[in-house]
Amino acid sequence: MLFKSLIASSLISFSVVIAASLADVDFQARVKQGYRLIKTSPTDTGAWVTDEEKISNYTGKCVHFVDITDIKDPAVLSVFNGEKDNSRVAAVAAVTYPAVSHQSEANGLIGQLNTSGPQTWLKALTDFYNRYYKSTSGTQSSTYLFNTVKSISAANTRISVSQFSHSYAQPSIIARIPGTSPNLIIVSAHFDSTGGSSTARGPGAVDNASGCVVLMETLRVLANARYAPRNTMEFHFYSGEEAGLLGSGDIFRNYKATGKNVLAVVNTDMAGYSPSGKISSYNDYSDTGLLAYVRRIITAYLGSYTTDMCGYGCSDHASAYSNGYPAAYVCDEPDRTSTPYIHSPNDAYSTVSFATVLRHAKFTMAFLIEANYV
Repeated sequence: MLFKSLIASSLISFSVVIAASLADVDFQARVKQGYRLIKTSPTDTGAWVTDEEKISNYTGKCVHFVDITDIKDPAVLSVFNGEKDNSRVAAVAAVTYPAVSHQSEANGLIGQLNTSGPQTWLKALTDFYNRYYKSTSGTQSSTYLFNTVKSISAANTRISVSQFSHSYAQPSIIARIPGTSPNLIIVSAHFDSTGGSSTARGPGAVDNASGCVVLMETLRVLANARYAPRNTMEFHFYSGEEAGLLGSGDIFRNYKATGKNVLAVVNTDMAGYSPSGKISSYNDYSDTGLLAYVRRIITAYLGSYTTDMCGYGCSDHASAYSNGYPAAYVCDEPDRTSTPYIHSPNDAYSTVSFATVLRHAKFTMAFLIEANYV
């Protein structure tokens, strides 16, 4: 009987291995055929779609999704499946955020912010036919942004600007101001865009050239001041966000694998259209401690704020969050009153409020100076 049981157990184990192998073969075959696996909700088991279907059927219709094709980490997948990752909770809880107390230092730098550069840079970004992550103009926009960020940073030779390569031809860009500590404070924005399909005109002015120029203007002032932080500051410009958080997913997967210690990630996605005249601080894929800290900073420097939920995998802070890093997201409006032009050819330069851009730059500067003392 024992011998028969061992045979039965071996057969079951062999069947499981064969099934897993066949599933992997099918997975790799679909990838080679050009399909990507996406999820639209925690309970969604996934759907195989082409790149064009991702943009036309999902992004173009404002249906949120995450491309999980390259995610192999069970802990990251568990977050996108809506499961609680206790190790993540413990790691994030270990970071504490102080009272807001560096207004004098921050306000001196905030006073140097203006909209001259943002207007020039935003016009240049929207002049590209689109910034779709697989288009020629999308690759060209990455090169433009890389060169412009290097130029902005040149006033401080300690700042490094690098390209982060992906499996597609639109590198993300990282500007780094080294601190006396390797601990990272990160502000981020995606620079790719879509007009509703891979071939449509997609100026992406509010979504998200506006977020990019907020970071660029903040970096310009810090570079000119030759600011020397305690915590290392990074400015991330992600590619492939509209295709399922591809660029940020690659970067935070790398940061987790290499043991980077990230104290905070604040993502800006849309910072140029605001009927309310207030920054909006979103609740989902945001950590309680960092979210409260962000809101204290907004209140201290700019007054009241609005709140909302952005939905499943709505922007790049979800990549940081799912990889175990403290994350938060700021936007220019709650969803119901946000720009009606995103993911269309009408998301044009003419729709941008540069007063809103400046407001977000003031917040970003305030956040970086305050978080320098975390």
